[in-house]
Amino acid sequence: MSGTGLSRLAPAKINLFLHITGRRPANAELGGYHELESLVVFAQDAAACDRLTVEPDENLSLTLDGPQAAALDQAGDDNLVLRAARLLQPMNLGSGTGKGAALRLTKTLPVASGIGGGSADAAATLHALRALWQIEIDDDTLAQAALKLGADVPVCLHGKAVIMSGIGEVMTPLPALPPIWLVLVNPGIALSTKEVFAALAGRFGPPMPLQRKAGSAADLAILLRERRNDLEAPARFLAPEIDPVLSALKAQAGCLLSRLSGSGATCFGLFASQREAEFAARNISRAYPKWWVAATAAG
Repeated sequence: MSGTGLSRLAPAKINLFLHITGRRPANAELGGYHELESLVVFAQDAAACDRLTVEPDENLSLTLDGPQAAALDQAGDDNLVLRAARLLQPMNLGSGTGKGAALRLTKTLPVASGIGGGSADAAATLHALRALWQIEIDDDTLAQAALKLGADVPVCLHGKAVIMSGIGEVMTPLPALPPIWLVLVNPGIALSTKEVFAALAGRFGPPMPLQRKAGSAADLAILLRERRNDLEAPARFLAPEIDPVLSALKAQAGCLLSRLSGSGATCFGLFASQREAEFAARNISRAYPKWWVAATAAG
């Protein structure tokens, strides 16, 4: 990459809990979206991140590489990276070769896997192009515009542990979390968020806001066990392959909690130390070599 280019990581977004609390009326602004309450954290290790690089160019273009790139080929011009770039391009007041950008996405995160890969890629694109094109737009205005790309994009722009509510656009700061490590595991299947929501049965669940700060990873696990992922049951119904993933995580020494992230099929195991998490990740990778596995600090 030349000296004029930029690179940004797009970290996995993990829902430590996810309560589906309602649905916006069809005639309301952003109608039809489900309302939720979720504690969201982000991966801090490159093994659980995509990477976006941008270079100034006359036109917009996107090159894909990385182990998960093939799964995005069919998206074409509807790829969220290009959609994010087109959202910002009218704000670029530069001239000549600065009006476009050559983008490269190195895709490491599984596609349609419940860890916000596409939304994280879009957020990384917005951050990188705002800097490359020197666009003067504040974070709040950028986040509001990003809702056009999807409900998870604003929180991925934020990129820090937060309570997410509304349809995803309301972010409430929380006290610092204790150091935690996650082992992320996907059994190699894509799962449609739309289909998981369609399979959600029964009434919407109540919110359960955090009332106190977790003092340790074990304390956080207690708070999480009191809460839930309302999408886990419908996801497991649609994809029984999730069950052995949760069992494999639960069986690892030091695993404090195993749960589905988002609409799946990626699951996480919560650990108190890097050593325990990396040991668990190696064990699972050896036992299930076709699964995608990554150990990462999170926050």
